[in-house]
Amino acid sequence: MTQTNFELRAYTFIDSLQPQLAQFIAKDNRVYDPAEHDASIFLELAPAMEIHRMIDLVLKGTRVRLGSLVTERHFGMMQIQHPDQGEVLEAANIVFRQTGLTIGDRAEVKILANHIVRGIEQDHAIAITGMAKGNMAVANESMLIMESTPAAYLAIACNEALKAANVKLITIRPFGATGRMILTGPESEIDSAAEAVVSILDMLNQDRAAAR
Repeated sequence: MTQTNFELRAYTFIDSLQPQLAQFIAKDNRVYDPAEHDASIFLELAPAMEIHRMIDLVLKGTRVRLGSLVTERHFGMMQIQHPDQGEVLEAANIVFRQTGLTIGDRAEVKILANHIVRGIEQDHAIAITGMAKGNMAVANESMLIMESTPAAYLAIACNEALKAANVKLITIRPFGATGRMILTGPESEIDSAAEAVVSILDMLNQDRAAAR
């Protein structure tokens, strides 16, 4: 692990934002909306207010656009995007050079909940739709509920699920103490989505271990 005054809670690179995730980010966005298939990075570090300095550096040093900014008591998170993957990766390199951090410093991904509810009942579907910020849940669909920490890693998990399966994004919260995501769809598609989610989160941990 690198000796630095910074703490890297989350770092994840998304090569191509899937349409549902890109539109979900844009729906509640207060900065610059990502386009479908933009490359993107979620990066979260401490001290929280340092994220503003990092944002300034990457916006001046590359052509990326700022998609989201979240500052909490201890951590600050930025989500950036651009059609050119090289621009996005260079933005991350600017942060790493400035802070002395590496991928090996990011926190381990921990899955806190991983449930598949098969053939959801109508009352349950209505309740889930009431909490939704994306699509609607429908009775008799199957549902994947995932909770993990750090929260930001659910963004790439969601993206990989949407690549792997024909499922609907109901809601995702990729910031805060823990992240939560709900997907619905046909049973076989939900099974494929769940497999993709676990696979990418395991890969993130393997990459972290290899970089330490």
